[in-house]
Amino acid sequence: GRGRLERSYFSPAGKGIWFSVILRPHILPQEAPKCTLLAAVAVAMAMKRFGLQAEIKWPNDILHEGRKLVGILTEMSAEMDRVNYVVIGIGINVNIAPEDFPEELRTIATSLMQMKGAPLPRVAFLQELLRALDDLYTSVQREGFAPVLAAWREYAVTLGQEVRVIGPAGEEFEGVAADIDAEGALLVDTAEGRR
Repeated sequence: GRGRLERSYFSPAGKGIWFSVILRPHILPQEAPKCTLLAAVAVAMAMKRFGLQAEIKWPNDILHEGRKLVGILTEMSAEMDRVNYVVIGIGINVNIAPEDFPEELRTIATSLMQMKGAPLPRVAFLQELLRALDDLYTSVQREGFAPVLAAWREYAVTLGQEVRVIGPAGEEFEGVAADIDAEGALLVDTAEGRR
């Protein structure tokens, strides 16, 4: 699989779910990053239906006890005033045993099977995930992203935590993750009293 910045994503055959979904939302290009939050919430909802509690690290990493379960990558094609399409790639470590992971990933990655203590049916999980994605996407088309952002907050483990932010121009600062705004951006309260 492929992650952000062309990084590889460990994806052994038959042990996970690795797929992409193409959406054609009627939204402005600046709203497209919220589709990543939508995907994270959909995975969390599917996990809940299997008795598993998701922990979302802003914006879209799904963790268990600090180790990565799911990676989500969103890319789009857009014009100035409209989105042509959004591709959401989702990689889920489903039935990967600890010894299946390469040595360098064993302390930073895990799987749903390790979390539950038993293998999960991949097809049934994918069906639940696609159902959740469809429900959320339909909701966004009717009501906008506010309900998705509210649901994201319920699963968030980043909020209330100390974070270090590295901006696109290389600037860095630290603070406490306070909330996300209406655009899905992380709001951080710094020690100097700035948000």
